[in-house]
Amino acid sequence: MAGLADSGSNPDVDLLYDINGLAKAAPPWFDRVMEYVGEYGLLLAIVLLVVWCWWTVRRRGDEDAASTVAALVWAPLAAGVAVLVNVPIRGFVERPRPFLDHQGLEVLVQGKTDYSFVSDHATIVMALAVGLFVAHRRFGLLALVLALFGGFIRVYMGVHYPTDVVGGFALGTAVALLLSPVAMALLTPVVKAVERSPRAGWLVRAGGRAGAQDAVVPEARSERASERDLAA
Repeated sequence: MAGLADSGSNPDVDLLYDINGLAKAAPPWFDRVMEYVGEYGLLLAIVLLVVWCWWTVRRRGDEDAASTVAALVWAPLAAGVAVLVNVPIRGFVERPRPFLDHQGLEVLVQGKTDYSFVSDHATIVMALAVGLFVAHRRFGLLALVLALFGGFIRVYMGVHYPTDVVGGFALGTAVALLLSPVAMALLTPVVKAVERSPRAGWLVRAGGRAGAQDAVVPEARSERASERDLAA
């Protein structure tokens, strides 16, 4: 299974050389930027999008805040599950890194000794992006764009074949979507319980427990109305 792209005439290899050739033509400072972005930057950006979405949702305090926060909790969990699923896949396929089988690549990150298929980076960023999309369409679309760009950078860096990235995208999407109904069924009641908590409710909705004001204000109004009736 290791020889998925052993031939230089393979479109997967041709595309690898075409994309990685951009790194050869780029100035060294630009490659250093791409190296950082590909290794850490885009993953951090998507995580920050998840946090930003959570902050926006809790501040607005919509009625469906609990279900949205539950979906946001599922996003990083989906990424973790997808990486675990990838462990036996990588061990079964045993595909070497492209720079081990193909000469002339511009490798921006040294020391990669594990197997290439499926890309963990692509799996993680896509699982996070799809999980975020389930929670919030606008934030999710932005995360999906970042995830796609992240996959491109992995090939640009010379550490993955294009099919490694496509496989990671497919795995991350499948885990985030297929397990979402089960995850939401388990997480939503937990988040709703947190929402009702007097101490932790702010994690779900700004201002404390859901409906707390609605429960107090009508009683106060009814008491004031009774006092007015007695006074009359």
